[in-house]
Amino acid sequence: MGTFKPMLLTTLKGYDRSQFIKDVTAGIIVAIIALPLSIALALASGVGPEAGIFTAIVAGFVISALGGSAVQIAGPTAAFATIVAGIVAKSGTDGLAAATILAGIILVIMGICHFGSLIKFIPFTITTGFTAGIAVTIVIGQLKDFCGLTYPEGVKPIETMEKLEVFIQNISTLNIHAVIVGLVSLAVLIIAPYFAKKIPGSLIAVIVGILMVRFLPLKVNTIGDLYTISNRLPSFHLPSMSFEMIRTALPDAFTIAVLAAIESLLSCVVADGMINSKHRSNTELIAQGAGNMASAFFGGIPATGAIARTAANIKNGGRTPIAGMVHSITLVLVLVVLMPFAGMIPMPTIAAILFIVAYNMCQWRPFVRLVKTAPKSDIAVLVITFILTIVFDLVVAIEIGMLLACLLFIKRMSDETSIRGWTYADDDSEEVNSQLRVLPREISVYEINGPLFFGAADSIEQIICHSKTKCLILRMRGVPALDSTAMNSLIDLWKKCKEDNITIIFSHVNEQPMNALNKAGFVEMAGKENFCSNIEESLERAEKLIQI
Repeated sequence: MGTFKPMLLTTLKGYDRSQFIKDVTAGIIVAIIALPLSIALALASGVGPEAGIFTAIVAGFVISALGGSAVQIAGPTAAFATIVAGIVAKSGTDGLAAATILAGIILVIMGICHFGSLIKFIPFTITTGFTAGIAVTIVIGQLKDFCGLTYPEGVKPIETMEKLEVFIQNISTLNIHAVIVGLVSLAVLIIAPYFAKKIPGSLIAVIVGILMVRFLPLKVNTIGDLYTISNRLPSFHLPSMSFEMIRTALPDAFTIAVLAAIESLLSCVVADGMINSKHRSNTELIAQGAGNMASAFFGGIPATGAIARTAANIKNGGRTPIAGMVHSITLVLVLVVLMPFAGMIPMPTIAAILFIVAYNMCQWRPFVRLVKTAPKSDIAVLVITFILTIVFDLVVAIEIGMLLACLLFIKRMSDETSIRGWTYADDDSEEVNSQLRVLPREISVYEINGPLFFGAADSIEQIICHSKTKCLILRMRGVPALDSTAMNSLIDLWKKCKEDNITIIFSHVNEQPMNALNKAGFVEMAGKENFCSNIEESLERAEKLIQI
């Protein structure tokens, strides 16, 4: 298959012992970074802590082995947390598995159909808007654990605004011990990168949090208090699938697929800039699809390329997919040996880690820059997508955001289309000079500029022929494209002119419009002799016709 060329096969040519050592070192370091993040993101997604590690192990290995980037590190990411939590609450783990498998299939199809380059057509305003929105939903979702609140039995809010409402209603149950642990963990996460550049701040925060709860008289919920911890290896599980489940899961699957494609390819682009390479986008999409399907079959959640972990891999010497595969194998060993200790991690520490994740992904600087500098229509798309992501969900935000962006694009393109008729000056007019061409009154000339498509097809109605007109020249050198709606308007104009005994002559029709006119049979209808290569030829043709 020409589309599918895993980077692993390319990078292993000339592979030596020195690079192997660098890849192994980078893989181990990235695994240490991924461990607390995978647990935190799994909990934010409404599943058990081991599901996050399963995802990093299975999807991470498959995507590295099959992917189109030499350095991509894949696993659970914050972008999926709110989507996954909603699916789990609504359809359970089988519903999540179904959506993830379908998303994987969609990603594979996207790769086979060479859709890798089409992702760039999703506007920056939409990706910035929903990314910032996701960051806010993560923060709101973690307020309960950070503050140690206790909710009444049976109260399990799902939607972001419900979580915020219930949080405010139960703020009186605030646990000051939890807040202390959360604030200390947050301070460690902020300060640690300045002092311990080789050790992930999240790992230091986890250790500090465990020590505080273990040796200080602090009553704080830990992961072990709320979840059953297991160090079992991921095992194959085929979810029960039905037509109704597939139908229900499809919208979520589409959202997961689009988000996975955007985030993974963005990560690839960032990685390319860091190591001066070029990824294979379609291969990467196929690998992402295979990785997500494998993750679902082994108890994981949706996965995609993680920019921060990929950057860490590069900075520590990783240059081939071996590093990503070592990262997964290392996590297997960590799962078996250290997973029981994960139960000691305080929930406020997990919340603090996710606060930092949300901050790092929110892109507030690009958001503010867009608000200050972008056109009002782009700002509207940005803000609406941002608000819809928080108030409703990502599916609604992307759908409405894309719809608005498309409508605004159509409006902009239609504004670019103009039809202007040549004016006639009387002999005694001051405008008459040697540069003006003298034309008979029987000839009307209109210049069309811009694309002729459904959004601008009504512009053709601006063409008006006078009672003396015998020839109408349409100068189309400024028309790059023409669609069927505009074609229909041209046919209507031609029919009207034919009734009035007016001949239409086309001047300088570009390649795409000419192909469209030919395919529709319009060239034969209007007469091949009435299609001229330039305005001079068109005027000569018109002058001959009015003399007949």
